[in-house]
Amino acid sequence: MTLYRRVILAAPALAFGSARAQAPGWTVATEYPATSIPGEGVVHFAAAATARGVPASAAAGAPDGYRSAAALDVLAAGRFAAVDSFTGAMGAVDPIFLLSSLPFLTGSHADAARLRDLARPRYVTTLESRGAVLLWTTPWPPSGLWTNRPVRTPEDLRGLRVRTYDATGTAVLRAAGAVAEVLSFAEVDARLAAGTLDAVLSSGDGGAGRRLWRWLPHFTELNYAWPLSLGFAARTALAALTPAQQQAVRAAGADTEARQWQAIEGRLAANRQVMRDNQVAIHEPDAALRAALRTAAAGAVTAWEAQAGEAGRAILAAYRG
Repeated sequence: MTLYRRVILAAPALAFGSARAQAPGWTVATEYPATSIPGEGVVHFAAAATARGVPASAAAGAPDGYRSAAALDVLAAGRFAAVDSFTGAMGAVDPIFLLSSLPFLTGSHADAARLRDLARPRYVTTLESRGAVLLWTTPWPPSGLWTNRPVRTPEDLRGLRVRTYDATGTAVLRAAGAVAEVLSFAEVDARLAAGTLDAVLSSGDGGAGRRLWRWLPHFTELNYAWPLSLGFAARTALAALTPAQQQAVRAAGADTEARQWQAIEGRLAANRQVMRDNQVAIHEPDAALRAALRTAAAGAVTAWEAQAGEAGRAILAAYRG
């Protein structure tokens, strides 16, 4: 049995146990499915840490009701040693976590990497001030719109009931005429099954993992944002390890980050193929829809700059400059 398979098989048994039951190994959680790129990240980290002498297990698919928005509280409570968290869900903690999902700011994984590098010191200090240690970052493929009918024009957006992943996306889509609300990805399936959503703002990657095409057979490639997930550990969990084990965990995080940013390069083509294999119709927005969304986005970016303060504005200025 391979190391990856041992990690995956161990995850369910550990994911729902208490922190005491999980000792001495680490459990690393994500709300996203194992087939998503963040899910692959936690599996890779668990395998890399285990190989370096720190037993670790990956728990994907929202174990024990885990949500990214509660990541810091979950770590503080000792439910998991480390987590993957989508940054957009952490906007209430600090506006810096909304940076990577600002609309139409990044146009490629290279742009996303440059923005990550500029923001990393702020991510590190913000997490440290709340008892967490940054271990790796994961890029998401660009966000688009999964819908139950084709969306190509501004008129197609009006009245559309859309799940968004952060407050910024909600503001943008409402300004463009949609009925938008923030929902954890773990809540989406139930809402779609109940017929109370028409659309989901997500990447092709997240949608492929959750098989959104069961309800939403159309995908509009908006290239809205290239957001991030962050992998971080509880400072207390890290401090409980020996110095050599702490170094092993940090090395596993660095290895995971390198793997994630390499994996994203071929991800888009692979995602499109999976979508086509499942009869998803992939659409390009018309020029009017692109213009309407960019107009709607301008106010949201200005609002973020006001919230983010001088330090946040400096990061954004450095990126744009």
